[in-house]
Amino acid sequence: MTTSPDQQAIAERQLCGLVNGLAQRIGEHVRERAAALGLTASQATALREMSGPMTMRELAERMSCEPSNTTFVVDKLEKQSLVERHPHPTDRRAKHLVLTAEGTALRERLLELLAVDSPLSGLSPQEQRVLHGLLEQAITSA
Repeated sequence: MTTSPDQQAIAERQLCGLVNGLAQRIGEHVRERAAALGLTASQATALREMSGPMTMRELAERMSCEPSNTTFVVDKLEKQSLVERHPHPTDRRAKHLVLTAEGTALRERLLELLAVDSPLSGLSPQEQRVLHGLLEQAITSA
């Protein structure tokens, strides 16, 4: 049985609505958890993504934003003594962003809070892997 263009459009609109709804719920979740720690959502996202030393460009890619926006966020984290800029070991033009001990402790607390009642926690690990694969396939095939 083939699907008509109208049916395809409806199905795609519904799917886009679900993806958007999930993104909104995740955003709300991050904002709530960030606020509990005295952070903005952008600061929380940066801390969540800083799994090790990285450049500003790498962090911007992980945060899905422009490096200039990341600079603003990192400046605030640096003023809070959560992040330090160190010389890059191989590129003298770049700086490595490194969490301080306080930043590492706050990141661990943030990760704990983000895991509580996450919008994705209703899915099993296997279901999360399947969703991940499907979303990645949709993104890379476009």
